[in-house]
Amino acid sequence: GETVVVATNTIALQEQLVTKDVPLLRETLEPFAELAPDGLPREVRPVLVKGRGNYMSIRRLKLASQRQDRLFADPAARRSLHVIEEWAYETEDGTLSTLPPIERPGVWDRVQSDSGNCMGRRCPHYESCFYQSARREMENANLLICNHALFFSDLALRAQDVGFLPKYDHVILDEAHGVEDVASEHFGVSLTEGRIQHLLSTLHARNGKGYLAHAMLLSTEPDRVQKAIVLVEQAGAAARAFFDSLPKPEGSNTGVFGAASVAPGTVRVREAGTVANTITPAFRELSLRLAGLKDIMPGDADRFELNAYSQRAAMVADAAEALVSQTVPKSVYWVEHGGGETSRQRSVGMACAPIEVGPLLKEHLFRQDYSVVLTSATLATRRIKDDEPTETAETAFAHTLARLGCEGAKTLQLGSPFDYARQVEFYIDTTVDHARGGNARNSPGRGKLAERILHHLEATEGGAFVLFTSFATLNSVASALAGPLAHRGWPLLAQGRDGSRTLILQRFRENEHSVLLGAASFWQGVDVRGRGLRNVIITKLPFDPPDRPLTQARCELIEERGGNPFMEDSIPRAVIRFKQGFGRLIRSQEDSGRVVVMDSRILTARYGRLFLQALPEGVEPRVVGAEEERPDPGMDDLPF
Repeated sequence: GETVVVATNTIALQEQLVTKDVPLLRETLEPFAELAPDGLPREVRPVLVKGRGNYMSIRRLKLASQRQDRLFADPAARRSLHVIEEWAYETEDGTLSTLPPIERPGVWDRVQSDSGNCMGRRCPHYESCFYQSARREMENANLLICNHALFFSDLALRAQDVGFLPKYDHVILDEAHGVEDVASEHFGVSLTEGRIQHLLSTLHARNGKGYLAHAMLLSTEPDRVQKAIVLVEQAGAAARAFFDSLPKPEGSNTGVFGAASVAPGTVRVREAGTVANTITPAFRELSLRLAGLKDIMPGDADRFELNAYSQRAAMVADAAEALVSQTVPKSVYWVEHGGGETSRQRSVGMACAPIEVGPLLKEHLFRQDYSVVLTSATLATRRIKDDEPTETAETAFAHTLARLGCEGAKTLQLGSPFDYARQVEFYIDTTVDHARGGNARNSPGRGKLAERILHHLEATEGGAFVLFTSFATLNSVASALAGPLAHRGWPLLAQGRDGSRTLILQRFRENEHSVLLGAASFWQGVDVRGRGLRNVIITKLPFDPPDRPLTQARCELIEERGGNPFMEDSIPRAVIRFKQGFGRLIRSQEDSGRVVVMDSRILTARYGRLFLQALPEGVEPRVVGAEEERPDPGMDDLPF
């Protein structure tokens, strides 16, 4: 008689739960239905919950189709609309997960369900609406399966007394090692130049296309629409001035004839008012003007469209005010540049995030009137021994408990169904010295790194993930390996160069000799079973970059409290991420292969033993030199 929410980190795992695990659960519970207490049915009624923006609006698709000549600036956008129209006739759920690839992803914005322009029961398609059908199904379900982004978006809205998930009694957060980052994002604020440009070009493009061009033809007072178009142009100029004035990373310069070359990277903003806020006044005025146009439009559909655009302009204004004035408490603020020499090429944004999410989660999650279970293979920083005292064993979870604000929670570490001693060979390659610049830009060490990676790829004839902590190193090694791997006929796939994460993973699975170079997201949440993945190479121990603003702020806070940031925060985070990388290899009882760590600090640094203690039971290191491979003499003899 109670409702349970299960939140995973990815939509892919959500769908696996619905198609594979829930049917097994139903089958298991079926014989016990008559034992349910108080005559309550034990029926499991699951529903896959997705955010509103994943659903197509039938009404908005029809409007976009009728107005395409005035709304869309180029043939590619109209072709994308036609793909959506064809798909709309056959889709069963109306969500993005089944939509074929389209040339202009931004076209989806014109047809998606949106709270700002939803007509509710006044909509002629209310009964057949995909989103409304999903909401009705959600209200009748007792097992809600969603992803972390949706759950924490709802949690942040509940902090403001709004939200869209129904009342629930229990929460299970799977893949809980990712909870801190997702919660931090949703309790923070961000604003990008791309987001603003998309909104403004949707309203009025340079070639005269866009929503306001259509509104000009329908309205009873076109002069008022023309004034709104002028405000769109002024808002665009204000936004360009704002993003041009943001602080730039070291290495940026002014080129020939004043053309700026901006190096990619982040810059921390320590004080409020560092830049002039040209965005907020311009977008507040635009928001008011758009709202004022509603009374000169002839139909409800356009009044609701204007309402949505007005709301989005107001949200931009509010975000800029919060970021420039630094009104979000206990947060760190920064500017992020994606590089590029022109405004069309660059990506730039400003953001803030809470330095600690623990206090927020304690208030908005753990102190509420429902139970919470956090589960993951990597919540503990080390393996607990069977005979270890309880009070000592709990320290293995100390970092997770502290950073998530759930001190005092019950902890449980379970064994693995895998026989790691039999399934895994573990090598430590000591020939690349990261402590002496083996990863530094343009250093000779990068050539040595590529050479040794190739050596380990030869041992398994590909079938490998090579995990990096830096995209610069990844790209350098990709260039160095391109020729040798092509000569061997082994496909080389590099994150950021060869397509989306989903695409390169799909291509990796198609050839058992493939080699995938990945950073960031490829350390976790990737599941390749069987012979296709038989070698995982970890190029460097995965410490967070020390110049990352959020990392800096966390370390400063720990120092202010008299603690040791490296031991209390940097090491535990790196160990958990190391366990994630190691865990890419064995995904079933039939898998086998090798894990190679190419960072000798795991042997020579005092903290190295903390990484080794996190390995599964039975995994023994083999130390590898340039000309030798030998069994390790034993854990007790390692030179800590």
